[in-house]
Order: sequence, then structure tokens, then C-alpha cells
Amino acid sequence: MLHRRQQELGQKIVSIFPILGIVGPRQVGKTTLAKTLASQLSKTIYIDLESPSDRDKLENAETYFAQFEDYLILIDEVQLDPRLFPIIRSAVDKNRRPGRFILLGSAAPDVIRHSSESLAGRIAYIELGGLNVAEVTSEKTLDLWVRGGFPDPFLNPDIDSIWKENFIRTYLERDLPMLGLNANPIWARRLWQMLAHLHGLTTNYSELSKSLEVDAKTIKRQLDFLESAFLINQLQPYHANSKKRLVKASKVYFRDSGIVHHLLNIHNINDLLGHIKMGSTWEGFVIEQIHQLKPSGSELYFYRTHNGAELDVLIAKNGEIKAGIEIKYGDQVKVSRGNTEAANELEIENRFVIKQNPDDWVMANGFRVVGVDNFIHEYLPKL
Repeated sequence: MLHRRQQELGQKIVSIFPILGIVGPRQVGKTTLAKTLASQLSKTIYIDLESPSDRDKLENAETYFAQFEDYLILIDEVQLDPRLFPIIRSAVDKNRRPGRFILLGSAAPDVIRHSSESLAGRIAYIELGGLNVAEVTSEKTLDLWVRGGFPDPFLNPDIDSIWKENFIRTYLERDLPMLGLNANPIWARRLWQMLAHLHGLTTNYSELSKSLEVDAKTIKRQLDFLESAFLINQLQPYHANSKKRLVKASKVYFRDSGIVHHLLNIHNINDLLGHIKMGSTWEGFVIEQIHQLKPSGSELYFYRTHNGAELDVLIAKNGEIKAGIEIKYGDQVKVSRGNTEAANELEIENRFVIKQNPDDWVMANGFRVVGVDNFIHEYLPKL
């Protein structure tokens, strides 16, 4: 069952809150999830704001919502009509029964901003990402890394390359401008290509701005927008209360490994295993799995000092570091002196090296070597 964890959470939210918000990138399965939840109820209506006829139905939204007060109303691409948020709030305040609306949005900027102003206390959110290792068999983990987590290309390998090229072109030429990212599609494609080559590295705004002939503030604004659109992740450095000189720049990752592989002209496992970015894309893939499946309230960081102490990922909650993680691909396990120094400096008890194979053993320095599937299923829920 695709997105089973989110489906279970969605069922709970619909039974408690008047409004469920489902946000995430396009083509990730938001509509399918919403319709699955709605199918369990007897009276539902689906409205797609990209359809002119459906938009006409909501021309007088207040009257329409009153007419179908006893229905669960699904509104897809709700960010396309911001005027709906206060009208939905008013309708909910007149009748606060659970399960009145499911709102779907392809990007956070408009959905979160408008709904947080208008719907506070009335809505609960689910962020839907691509398929993850908890939703596929362990034999498919490497396929998931190579092809990425968007359901259509993962489940239909024959359309993989064509689907991804169309996805990128549609985002650049239509979706991002529609959501408010004003950038020439050719320039934006260059930015994405550069970000693919910088995947897993600390962000240097000056170098990007020089290469793309814009100022650093423009680059930062573009990256923040892409992150809010669920396309990239800017992993922040962990700043401990320490006198050590810490790296302060964030690290940038595409959230879907299949998209970054397409941008790097990687189309199969043989292309990937011989590529200079192999280690970085594996690292980003594992980080995305942790991001999607981490315990509620947890935050992810990386740690690096100018003296070489570093860890790829820290999992923190309420100011306490729950785990320190290094991510490796290959049969040999080498934990550097800097990794051990970082774990010791931060007094981390739970230390992991996450690999691709199903290992599970403890090194003399306290690091547990574990496969990504084992970590996700056995260790992450306990942190």
C-alpha cells in the first residue's frame, strides 16, 4: 500500500479536525491519497482548481459550501485561489464537525502562508514525499535510490527518462512561475543543473551568483523557494554551544534522487556506480528517508568544524542530540578520526554508519554499522 503511514495519519486527522491539508510536490500521490481517504466516507465532492469548470463552481464559494455542508469537499491545487481560505474558515466556524475539507497543495509557500493566517486551530497537515524504503521491499531499495520515489517512474521503468524530463520542463516552464517563482526557464534550468553538481556540498552563494550572473540574495531567494516547493533540502549546520570554529553554510540536496540523477545524465545503476557524485546521491537518498520517517518533532542537521570533526547527520529533538550518523556506500567501512572526534565532542551515545547492505554490528569506537532498511525499521523509531 503506497503511503500507508500518511494514510493512517490522514484517517486520524479527518476524524478529529475539520480540515486536513496535504502538501508536497506534484505527481507524488496527494490526490490519490485524498481520494482514498474520501472513499471511506459516503458523501464526498472533488474540486480541481486547474479545471475551469470546477473553478466556476466556486465562483460563489460561500453558497457552494453551504449547499454541500454535509459533504467532505476535496479541493486540489488550493493555492491557485487564495480567496478561498477565509471562506473555508467561515464555513468551518459555522459547523466544526470533523472531516469537512481536504485541501491539497503542490507547494508550501502559498498554502502554508494563507492557511496559517486563516485556518489556525482548524487544520492539521500531512507532508507527502516520494516513495520511501518503508513502502518497498528491501530488494527494491537500490532501485528506489536509482530511479527516485515518484510513483509513476518507479513503478513504470519504461517511462522513467521521459517522465522525469517532462516533470522538470513542466516545473520550470509552468508550475514554478504559477507559484510565484519569477525566473526565465532557461536560467532556472541552469540553476538546477548547477545544484545537481553541488548536491551534498555546502552552498557557496557567491560562486553560484557569479556563474549565473545574479546577486547572492537572488540565489538565496531562489533556493528558499525551491525548498518550500519540496524540491530541494537545505540541511542546516548544527551550532553547539562550543568555542570551536564551525562551518555555518547549509548543504543542498535534491529531495528526489531520481531527479538529480536525471540532471546528471545517470539512467541506470551502471551509470551511477561509476559516477563521481555516487557517494553524494546515496547520502542525499538516505537523508531523505530519515527526513520522511523520523519521529515527530525531530530535526536534522549536519556537523562540521574547521578542524575536520564532522558527521553527515545529527538527529535532534528538544535541543538534545538523539543520534549521530555517517553515510557510506561500499563494502568497506571507514570511520574517520573526524567522525569519532565529532561524536565525542557532542557526547553522542547513538552512533551509526548507514550503508546499503543489511549489516548490523558495532565497531570498537561505538559506531553501529547498519543497513538503511534496518536503520529505518529498527533504530529510527526508537530515537
